[in-house]
Amino acid sequence: MQKKWDVIVIGGGTAGVIAAIQSSLAGAHTLLVEKTGLLGGTITTAGIDFPGLFHAWKRQVIAGIGWELVQNCAAECGIPLPNPKMQDPNAHPLHHIQINRALYSAICDEALLKAGTTIQLHAMVASVEQRGGVWKTTLCTKSGLSVIESRVVIDASGDANAATLAGCATITPPEVQPGTLVCHATGYDPATIDYEALRVAFEAEVGQGRLKQSDIGWNLNRFDPKWVRKCGENSSHVIGINAGSSEGKTSMELEARASLLRLYRFLRRQPGLENLHLDYVAPECGVRETVTIVGKATVTVEDYVSGRLWDDAVCYSFYPIDLHMSSGKGLDCRPLAEGVVPTIPRGAMLPVGTTNLIVAGRCISSDRAANSALRAQASCMAMGQAAGAMAALTALSGTEVEQLALQDIRSTLRQHGAIVPEAGIPLVEIAAGSPVMMGHGLDI
Repeated sequence: MQKKWDVIVIGGGTAGVIAAIQSSLAGAHTLLVEKTGLLGGTITTAGIDFPGLFHAWKRQVIAGIGWELVQNCAAECGIPLPNPKMQDPNAHPLHHIQINRALYSAICDEALLKAGTTIQLHAMVASVEQRGGVWKTTLCTKSGLSVIESRVVIDASGDANAATLAGCATITPPEVQPGTLVCHATGYDPATIDYEALRVAFEAEVGQGRLKQSDIGWNLNRFDPKWVRKCGENSSHVIGINAGSSEGKTSMELEARASLLRLYRFLRRQPGLENLHLDYVAPECGVRETVTIVGKATVTVEDYVSGRLWDDAVCYSFYPIDLHMSSGKGLDCRPLAEGVVPTIPRGAMLPVGTTNLIVAGRCISSDRAANSALRAQASCMAMGQAAGAMAALTALSGTEVEQLALQDIRSTLRQHGAIVPEAGIPLVEIAAGSPVMMGHGLDI
């Protein structure tokens, strides 16, 4: 492997893929490092193949490279894009875009290679250290340890792995949001199930300790057969495990599969479910929360729900407060007030005490409620593109990330189709019957 790079991106998931493409397109020699064999992260490895939200209040708020990849994947599959002008703005599930997870990963491969990014799969970070303005990153590969250098590091691991190894301060909440193992079941008709009989049988098993209430749904207050009604999908909770470390991730994966197995065995014994079949189970359990960095700015829930326009805003974010819980009804979902579109500041992506280390994705500096919203996929894509632009500008100019002129960052992002928050520049409403934004220059 080559030893010197302009930019290294750690994590080939929702944010990391976009960051690497943007960095490469802006002229930086970029390496993308991913621990698995599959790019796409939450969309592919965790099976949440319905990314959002790109639109708010009948306006497009996130575009650019991530949006292009999603559009291209939908087009390959012949899947129509939802028209945000015709959908209820408060019904956020209607604005997610269903795509094919396998094709999305292949499209990511194609876009990265065309942009000139070098991809290193099956590699994890062992150490990150800055010496004399250069970042030295040790990778653990299948053939041993490899030390590489870069001007800038982007941590898109989702768990602040690189930032933590670099000595950056992080915050671990006393309770993290539950994970979910996404799957899809067939072989039965949810409309024909006797749910009262199912409840009696299920609660008897819970009483005997053979099942958990969270195996079948999010609500712990009552029997809520979400899993059966939705044929699996994003319907169970894995409670009480922080998957930020290898030990924690192992515990979550084992518990997630144990939960699925005991539920499967139980359901197959129930009337109408004898032929239940698991068509798909995600390779990894989906993780909603682990840690956040201590950044040079912090997005609070007050900032988020008020739609604060930060002076150093680099992208928009749009999603309701979506805090999954390990008790009660299992979900605290609070839609934003009409017209509110939050923004993400550069400072929240920069850990305190470092230079030229950028964090993109769910572990940016934010409180739990704000984080539960800005962790959504489209927002992570927008953060990834902002990180890639900043990294390339820093690597090529020698100016530290925090000192980059905002107009240069925003100009680079606009050149590649991003929508950038800026005082005095309003969002444009989508005309009735018109298609959503298309064609921002990612020609793949």
